[in-house]
Amino acid sequence: MANILKRTPLYDFHVAAGARLVEFGGWEMPVQYKGLVAEHLAVRSQVGMFDVSHMGKFAISGEGVLEILNKLVPSNLGRVKVGQALYTVLLNEQAGIIDDVIFYRHEPDGDRENWTLIVNASTTDKDKAWLQQHLGDRLIDNSASQTLIAVQGKTAIATLQNIITEDLSKLPRLRFGHTRTEVLGVPSFVARTGYTGEDGCEIMTDIETGKALWQKLLDLGVAPCGLGCRDTLRLEAGMHLYGQDMNDTITPLEADLMWIVHLKEKGDFIGRAVLEDQKLNGVSRKLIGLELEGRNIARHDYPIRFEGETVGIVTSGTMSPTLGKAIAFGYLPTHLAKNGQILQVQIRDKEFPAKVTKRNFL
Repeated sequence: MANILKRTPLYDFHVAAGARLVEFGGWEMPVQYKGLVAEHLAVRSQVGMFDVSHMGKFAISGEGVLEILNKLVPSNLGRVKVGQALYTVLLNEQAGIIDDVIFYRHEPDGDRENWTLIVNASTTDKDKAWLQQHLGDRLIDNSASQTLIAVQGKTAIATLQNIITEDLSKLPRLRFGHTRTEVLGVPSFVARTGYTGEDGCEIMTDIETGKALWQKLLDLGVAPCGLGCRDTLRLEAGMHLYGQDMNDTITPLEADLMWIVHLKEKGDFIGRAVLEDQKLNGVSRKLIGLELEGRNIARHDYPIRFEGETVGIVTSGTMSPTLGKAIAFGYLPTHLAKNGQILQVQIRDKEFPAKVTKRNFL
């Protein structure tokens, strides 16, 4: 018997808009509405919105929570001030990435610290089980009771300012500023975060307010966008997709995430010994960017070849609507993972030239 796909509270809006729906991480989600390229360019030039309500949404509250959380990640969460957030990863004992996540720090209630944690949809159950081992009942799962809408693009902040009275320009973009404020008269959570490389906010609120917000944004002319352009946007911006560009057998150093590993600032944490060894002795493989010539697109799992041998694998690839060229991520042996290195990607039975480049293609 086939698994029944989950649907977000905004599912009926997607159907009404004629979205093409696909399976993603156990959910039935819109991959596109008017078309991937049109939606992509709407975000790059103006504003678009995404239903990301399928993502996991946890509240973490209690005394001593920071100390516990710091043992689960390679980053120093003590850096994060109230009203700020941090992108990081949950690690297993081998320093493999359980998931990539964002921690948001809120005002404490006396000695009780308060955090919000957003995790990937496909790993929500796995993450919850792992976190509960360490946090117990200090973790509350709000995934089913909240909508999450991402409004992204050059004019995203100005558009949202028509709806939200709080001055959104005061939320620091680089520190992932966030606030609890009213959206359509209802207390909600607004964060200056996203997955597109553009400015914008992600808004978490109750289901009925989420539906009203989606309709209000439609009335303001904001283009609904699907998972298709979310993928092309994040690839252009050099952002990882969990399950493709990293997983629980890949460490942050191999995944080119050295900037989230704060060894000098922290005491012991899960996976530390492995990362210390890799920092000292180097890694054998590394995630890199690739550019291809012409219309040849390197897809997930395509072999990367050098001097007649398969030396690596493509993890993500697309035709970039912004740049008009094929781009990709892939893993290579460290000695080949240098900018300008020429290799080949095997597409079906033919090999096509590819050049190693930085991953932030924009």
